[in-house]
Amino acid sequence: MELRHLRYFVAVAEEGSLSVAAQKRLHTAQPSLSRQIHDLELELGVQLFVRGPRGIELTPSGRVFLDHARVALLQVEAAAEAARRAAQPAKSTFSIGFLTGYEMDWLPAVMNILRGKLPSTEITIRSEDSPDLAAALTRGKIDLAFMRPEKSAAGLQFKLLRHDPILAMMPRDHPLAARSAVRPKDLMGQSYIGVSLVRAPTLRAAIDDFFKRHGLAIETAHQAENLAMAVSLIASTGGISLLPLYAQNLIPKSIVCRPIQGAPPMVDLVIGYNETNRSPLLEFVLSRVDEIKFQALGREGG
Repeated sequence: MELRHLRYFVAVAEEGSLSVAAQKRLHTAQPSLSRQIHDLELELGVQLFVRGPRGIELTPSGRVFLDHARVALLQVEAAAEAARRAAQPAKSTFSIGFLTGYEMDWLPAVMNILRGKLPSTEITIRSEDSPDLAAALTRGKIDLAFMRPEKSAAGLQFKLLRHDPILAMMPRDHPLAARSAVRPKDLMGQSYIGVSLVRAPTLRAAIDDFFKRHGLAIETAHQAENLAMAVSLIASTGGISLLPLYAQNLIPKSIVCRPIQGAPPMVDLVIGYNETNRSPLLEFVLSRVDEIKFQALGREGG
């Protein structure tokens, strides 16, 4: 079995179509891809795909094999990245990821901690959604990330930075904007803008749990894939959304935020890192987490 067989199999499984996988993902001819999948099935001795009403579907054996194939490809990518880093020992590199929007407060604090290391270290910054940061940590693409505690990310460790309250955000002329705080029951009947379960699973889970605890049957009028989309939908539709505290630094003047009365939903901000990463710089930063918190929270005013 060759790595290309695994890549071809994962591409077909994720696209649900041989033609789409061949054209858009693998840039190869469909007959050639079909032969590669057939060869893989012959080698394994099991059928991986069947044709269903919606196209190519995984068999039970295919679903099991998909999980292992993804892990194997991630491990190969991580090994390749480690080898590339080892080939350039003259100047160390340190890559930091941020959940989009958090770099405004936390990057200066980290750079202050690393100031004495900068002459001999190349610092790179990435700004992405939390699931993407978790994947980058797993693959060895970044050294640490300011993110959500992604429970499905195997091999990652998290250090808590703070608990962020989730706020109600709405247009300035929204009826609820006149309140000093929004009651949970006030959310009923509103045009609600939800957050993506794929792009923000931890935030979505905290909000769903809040609705469940208060017995709120909230229907989602629109779903935002990211913060920028949420802000745009609030402004354009006049709806209301629940977003973490940091979002208040990124909203225009036409949108206001209000605390949620009582015990608001909370979402954790953590530093995430791969437990197999032996970078001395990572250990150095992790040893100074309290100092980073003090500096960042001081910039925020508490």
